[in-house]
Amino acid sequence: MRELEKLASHIKELLKDAKEKNLSPQKVPAWLLKWESPWKGKLRGGELDTKGEEELYQLGIRVRERFPDLFNEEYHPDVYPIKTTQVPRASASAVAFGMGLFSGNGSLGLARHRAFAVTSESRASDITLRFFDCCQTYKDFRKSHEPAIDKLKEPIIAEITSALAKRYEFNFTRQDISSLWFLCKQETTLLDITDQACSLFSPTEVALLEWTDDLEVFMLKGYGKSLNYRMGVPLLKDVIQSMDQAIKAKEDNQAPGSYEKARLRFAHAETVVPFSCLLGLFLEGSDFQRIQKEEPLDFPPKPPKNRSWRGSIVAPFAGNNMLVLYSCPANSSSKYFVRALHNEHPIAMPGCGGTDFCPFEVFKVCMIILPLLCL
Repeated sequence: MRELEKLASHIKELLKDAKEKNLSPQKVPAWLLKWESPWKGKLRGGELDTKGEEELYQLGIRVRERFPDLFNEEYHPDVYPIKTTQVPRASASAVAFGMGLFSGNGSLGLARHRAFAVTSESRASDITLRFFDCCQTYKDFRKSHEPAIDKLKEPIIAEITSALAKRYEFNFTRQDISSLWFLCKQETTLLDITDQACSLFSPTEVALLEWTDDLEVFMLKGYGKSLNYRMGVPLLKDVIQSMDQAIKAKEDNQAPGSYEKARLRFAHAETVVPFSCLLGLFLEGSDFQRIQKEEPLDFPPKPPKNRSWRGSIVAPFAGNNMLVLYSCPANSSSKYFVRALHNEHPIAMPGCGGTDFCPFEVFKVCMIILPLLCL
C-alpha cells in the first residue's frame, strides 16, 4: 500500500496549493481534506481480507448444498483432495472454503468444524496451479509487452488527468489518477465506500478506466496471446484425469470412500483467467476457431461499445470455475457429461457446440486443443 501513502502525501501538497490559490471550497472534495490511507502504517500485505474469508466460506457451504451427493461421505484427503499454491492468500482461501464445505461434520468447537488437509507444490515446479511463474517464455513475454500496454492506456489516463485537473483545479498528475483509480477499486471492494475516490470520476471516465484494466488482463493473461492460456494445459489435463478416474471407479463399482469424488484447487487470477480461456469462455462469433489456430484476438471494444470480456466478471474476488461430471446411464449417445460453471452459473463452451452441457468424450477432444509449450 505504499502507492496510497505516496498519494496521501501528494494530496496534502495539492490541498496546500489550493489554499494558497484561494480556490473555492466547492472545488475541493470534502473527503480529501481529512483523508489518510486506511492502510497507513501497514507493514505487511498479501493476506486474505476478511471479506474474502467470508466469500470463500459461504461458497463452500453453497457448493455442498448444490452437490449433496458429492459431499455425503466422511472426509478423507484422498476422497476430497485440496491443493493450493504456496502463497498464503491462496492457501487461506482454501482453508476458508474447506471450513464452509465441511462445517457441521466435525467435532471442533460449537460449529463442529473438522480438520482437513491442504497441500501444495513447490513454487518452482508447480506447473499445474502456478504455471505463470514456472514458464520463462511467458515471463519474458510479459516483461517485453508491459510497456506497450502502458502506451495503449496512456491516452485514456492523459485525457482523464486533464479532465479532473479542470474540474477541480488541482494539478493532478497522471500518477495521481492511476493511484486514485486504484484507491476507488480498493475502497469499493474492501470498505464499501463509493462516495470518495470513485466520486471524482464521471460514469464515462469509470467505463474507460475499467476498459484499460480489461485490456491489460486480456493482453497479459487472456486471449491477447496464445501463450497465456497454453500454459494452463496441465491444469486442464489434471481435471480430465480426475474425471477419467471417477468414471473408472463407477464402472468398476468401487466401494464408497475408496475413490476421489471432488478435486479442489485454489490459485490466482493468473490461473483462473488462462483456464477460462482454455475453455473458450467469453468468446464471440468465430473467435474460438481463431484461438484454435493460435491467432491473437482483437482488443476488447472500447466504450461505449459493448464487450463480453470484463475482468470483473472473468476473475472477480473469489472467482471460480467448476467442471462437473454427470452420469446419465439412460442416455443412448453418451453416458457421461461435463457441465461448466463460471462463478456458479452455467456458461457455454464454444468447443462443445455453444452449450454448457457437453458429452465427456467430446469435451476431451475439443478442450485439449493446443500443444503444451512450458513443460
